[in-house]
Amino acid sequence: MKTAITEMFGIEHPIIQGGMHYVGFAEMAAAVSNAGGLGTITGLTLGTPEKLANEIAKCKDMTDKPFAVNLTFLPSLTRPDYPGLVAEIIKGGVKVVETAGRNPAEVLPHLKDAGIKVIHKCTSVRHSLKAQAIGCDAVSIDGFECGGHPGEDDVPNMILLPRAHDELEIPFVSSGGMADGRSLVASLAMGAQGMNMGTRFIATKEAPVHDNVKAAIVAASELDTRLVMRPLRNTERVLTNAAVERLLEKEKALGADLKFEDIIDEVAGVYPKVMHEGTMDAGAWSCGMVAGLINDVPTCKELIDRIMVEAETIINERLSGFLRAA
Repeated sequence: MKTAITEMFGIEHPIIQGGMHYVGFAEMAAAVSNAGGLGTITGLTLGTPEKLANEIAKCKDMTDKPFAVNLTFLPSLTRPDYPGLVAEIIKGGVKVVETAGRNPAEVLPHLKDAGIKVIHKCTSVRHSLKAQAIGCDAVSIDGFECGGHPGEDDVPNMILLPRAHDELEIPFVSSGGMADGRSLVASLAMGAQGMNMGTRFIATKEAPVHDNVKAAIVAASELDTRLVMRPLRNTERVLTNAAVERLLEKEKALGADLKFEDIIDEVAGVYPKVMHEGTMDAGAWSCGMVAGLINDVPTCKELIDRIMVEAETIINERLSGFLRAA
């Protein structure tokens, strides 16, 4: 299947594995890229330019296909070495960068001068238009269903994607709620040129996370996520657990007086405990409503091949059947 996204990034299938904290290591990115999608290393998980350089080199040893590096720009007490990270991305010959969080304008000229394609993750049409205006090559549109940070507008993809199609000139992919061939065909119908999957890729054989994490996603339904940190206007969709419910009780009790320090035990330093140790009640960790559509743990190749077969079947048989019936 050829789309503007497969052509732009030099990939076989219009499927991207988005950056995910403590998931986007070389083995994850390489597995997705080798299966024909675009795998992504999560830059801030590595933390330092040196560690990122090593991970890029490791990924290049595992695949000769294009892969991306995610750079997320968020408020931080200790600011990451963004210039150093960008320098290693360029030095490592990475062809695609996924940016997220705040405006990536500070690093964009360096990436563009190096011939790197930049896809920025956005949760609204207005932010997507800004990304287009500053020179991003594509955007990833995150609907309200997504795991992680859905923004504060609460617009689901059935509305957000067509609105993006109405307004944007650059290509975009869907993100949030994406799991299978139905997701891909629906995204294409609404104007996207592909789709980005996060939670679905965590539940794969190659994902470098504890088996407890994969089992939790498979066991979850679409009703098992919660929105936390909404009073702080830093909303995050997470899988519910004891720590999350405790966090929500704190938010309710403190109301407008809530400060980040009040919930630090439930959100700080959580990911290594959950993703590596499998301590599922350690705190809040990102998970999308799409968990309700995830029922197995295939390899990345099995998953992507299945998605593409299902998508092509829907397009060639089910949808064309409606036209024949008319």
